[in-house]
Amino acid sequence: MTDPRSQSFHLRLETLDALRLLAALSVALFHFGFRGLTLDLTDVALPSYEAVLKYGYLGVQLFFVISGFVIAYSAEGRTPTQFGIARFARIYPTFLLCMTVTFLAVVAFGSPRLHATAMQWAANLIIKPALLGQEALDGSYWSIFYEVVFYAWVFAFMAMGLFKRANYPAIVVGWLLISVIDRATISSGVMRYLVLTDQSAFFCAGLLLYAAFRDGYRRKTIVLLGFSTVVAIYQSLQLAQWSREHYQVGYSDTVVAAACIAIIAIVAAAIRFPQTPLPSRLMLAVGGLTYPLYLLHQHIGYVVFNQVGSAMQPLPLVVVVTLGMVVASYLIWRFFERPAQSWTKSVLTRLVPGMPAALLSGHGARRKEGIAN
Repeated sequence: MTDPRSQSFHLRLETLDALRLLAALSVALFHFGFRGLTLDLTDVALPSYEAVLKYGYLGVQLFFVISGFVIAYSAEGRTPTQFGIARFARIYPTFLLCMTVTFLAVVAFGSPRLHATAMQWAANLIIKPALLGQEALDGSYWSIFYEVVFYAWVFAFMAMGLFKRANYPAIVVGWLLISVIDRATISSGVMRYLVLTDQSAFFCAGLLLYAAFRDGYRRKTIVLLGFSTVVAIYQSLQLAQWSREHYQVGYSDTVVAAACIAIIAIVAAAIRFPQTPLPSRLMLAVGGLTYPLYLLHQHIGYVVFNQVGSAMQPLPLVVVVTLGMVVASYLIWRFFERPAQSWTKSVLTRLVPGMPAALLSGHGARRKEGIAN
């Protein structure tokens, strides 16, 4: 008889698309309803909903758990070069477009609260402009850098022949121990950015959920998933303390801890029940638009708020701008991201000798991208 897990392995996990949208909207509402006013980037805010919206930043941690899962999926059966090309094509063209659109919007309409320079735009081309002494054009870009570092480590382990499900326990234990030691002692900035010691547990949870997806919930996987959850809570409580000091508002440790547990549990449930009753093409679009939505929304949203904020009440303005960003993000995904991704893969594949043609058009590659995107 056919193993049900083998059948589910060939399905698109539509529930992950829904979770991506949930995560993106959570972050967007955190920025629009809370962060902008707190940092004096706009006068628009939703103070009546602050008690909930101030926790919206945890949508990023939801993204990280999903990323751990889909990157493990994307890496399996690929060479390191295939994986690297697929990830670059997935991330960079859309980042370049959205970053440039943000730059142009801020230059044209952002003053006096938001500013951007050509030098800043050029530094943002490397995703981590602080390395060149410049600020990010949008505060959301920090997590894209974390994703890239995660990809780099996966690529390195693949190149050494070590990124296999059998090795996930060793990778997870080593990564979490390094993270806990660093965060509990020196809190090194180098370690934070090189090994992601303040977010590693969420990526680890995603890796373990992929192992469970393929092999079932074995005892070792369950124990390590519990360990990852504990470390995720520890890392998130440290982040909550930073948020208290940065935003000068209160955060409940209980709420943060419960949210961490819920984030990992909801991804586990999504993997267990991969399909939704909604049309598959709709779910494909929902999953696709979330990346440009995450990249586009924040500073462009603030620009719109500052231009028309006095003409509308805050709540309808936030709703209209959020919906507008969703529509714009869909158009970017539909008419730019998909062709740009295919073109980038095609060009890079031709530049790398010996790259299998299946990466360009094979059904296996398309099946992988269905989830990995």
